[in-house]
Amino acid sequence: MYYSEDIVEEVRQRNDIVDIISPYVNLKKSGSNYVGLCPFHNEKTPSFSVSAGKQMYYCFGCGAGGNVFTFLMEYENLTFQEALEQLAERAGVALPEKADSAEDRRKRDARERILEIYKLAANYFYAKLNSDKGANAKKYLLDRGLSEETIRHFGLGYSDKYSNDLYQYMKKRDFDDTILNQTGLFTFHERQGVNDKFWNRVMFPIMDRNNKVIAFGGRVMGDAKPKYLNSPETLIFDKSRNLYGLNFVRGKLNQGMIICEGYMDVIALHQAGFTNAVASLGTAFTSQQSSLLKRYTDMVYLCYDSDGAGVKAALRAIPMLKEAGITVKVIDMRPYKDPDEFIKGMSAQEFQKRIEQAKNSFFYEIDILRRDYDMDDPAEKTKFMNEAAAKCLAFENEIERNNYIEAFCREYSVRTEDFKQLVRHHAAAMAGSAYRKLKSEKEKRDGGEKENGMKRIEGILLTWLSEDISLADSVRQYLLPEDFLDEPYGTVAEMIYQQAAEGSISPAKIISRFDSREEQAVVAGIFNKQVKQVTEVSEREKALNEMVRTLKKTSIEKRSREVTDLAELQKLILEKKKLERLHITIQR
Repeated sequence: MYYSEDIVEEVRQRNDIVDIISPYVNLKKSGSNYVGLCPFHNEKTPSFSVSAGKQMYYCFGCGAGGNVFTFLMEYENLTFQEALEQLAERAGVALPEKADSAEDRRKRDARERILEIYKLAANYFYAKLNSDKGANAKKYLLDRGLSEETIRHFGLGYSDKYSNDLYQYMKKRDFDDTILNQTGLFTFHERQGVNDKFWNRVMFPIMDRNNKVIAFGGRVMGDAKPKYLNSPETLIFDKSRNLYGLNFVRGKLNQGMIICEGYMDVIALHQAGFTNAVASLGTAFTSQQSSLLKRYTDMVYLCYDSDGAGVKAALRAIPMLKEAGITVKVIDMRPYKDPDEFIKGMSAQEFQKRIEQAKNSFFYEIDILRRDYDMDDPAEKTKFMNEAAAKCLAFENEIERNNYIEAFCREYSVRTEDFKQLVRHHAAAMAGSAYRKLKSEKEKRDGGEKENGMKRIEGILLTWLSEDISLADSVRQYLLPEDFLDEPYGTVAEMIYQQAAEGSISPAKIISRFDSREEQAVVAGIFNKQVKQVTEVSEREKALNEMVRTLKKTSIEKRSREVTDLAELQKLILEKKKLERLHITIQR
């Protein structure tokens, strides 16, 4: 849903950032700012700064930053709309109704009705489990080692053995077949009538992050097939974008998250105290789920079944998680098949030890690869070494790659220099263009010292302008937004100039103009550059003029190398002459 910039800004202004962050972080006054331990990474010395004047936060340790919206989105894992609505309710701001089309209203009404039906169904299944009809299902759960509290916590239930029991329940509540057919809870047959999709099954409610029931999983009581049955995708449920148990996770998990295969694995781990466990929903792990996990953690422990299918699932998930920027480790549960069996056969303490001993995903993949080769056969061993060397090329950072190479060589008693030579051979054998592209992208990301130095100057100047509006007009006479060679610095400069012309500069408002959290963090970092405090006005003027001159000169040099138009060349010559007369004064 789209809200106007005026509404977004009103909500932001009505929620003081210090008041919003204080319940989450123990803030202490430090000069004009507040400081505390960053909630987004582990630290012992406070590097998390909150500015009441700029209405923004920034961590000098991990680079997290933004305004009130960004903080709630990052800490509570909310969407922008959810954060906006939460802050609007807190401040008593009435959000306007969106002027939707008839089709939009129809879909929204259908979603609300389906959510209502799923809520009723969850309560119905829970009541059945705790009735005489659910005695066998309840016994099954208790025999699996679940406590009454755990059963209640996860809202577990039972679908009756009669195949249209839930349907009759919903009809008595005046739901028509049109909406019931959209829920995925019923099967409509032309001749046989309507049947419940789930019957005679233990029921596992699947909830979204707001604890709303959006789907079910059902485990059959008996020998019928399939053993596990899941809700189909509906208006409210996309299995590739959700994870079972995610609704119980809050905040950024520094200790990582555990990914399992099944509902019972998640429940058993939560009951044992590992409340950071989730599971995919009856389907192969997806890149969308990797992106979802990245919002919660930078570390994932794969805890898939130790059988062949579990190994294949882990090998499929590892590259997707790495692509999302997540460090991956794999838990070895042998001789047990899954976490549920492990907890019962060993203990929670032993499982914690397995977490601590979890294998780095690279060496897990190497161990699995080794199973395909006879290491006593020289030819087979050579093939294995070549495969392993090729895998080392996945590490773009040379130091990281060398660390893995050295660890591999220790593990397999290989001369380090020999193996490095093999890795270099595979690098050279790579498709030339692909390898050059990889190297080029790495160099672009790393940047040279000069480029990093220019970014620092750009950031310091923009911070200075945000703190002293009187300088904006003078600086703009020499330095235009396009003279800032990096983004989002140029865009930020343009917004500062625009706000200065309107009479007030608001860093928090500028942050709101950027969509992604990554960009918002970068912009927050721009506004938190350290401007050296110099008492003498003449010294401050000298520093300001030098920064403007350096940025403008660099911009002119870059454009001169690329110019092909005569008129543009003449324009650059005039700008050079104007730069010679540069002198910006600071009000005394």
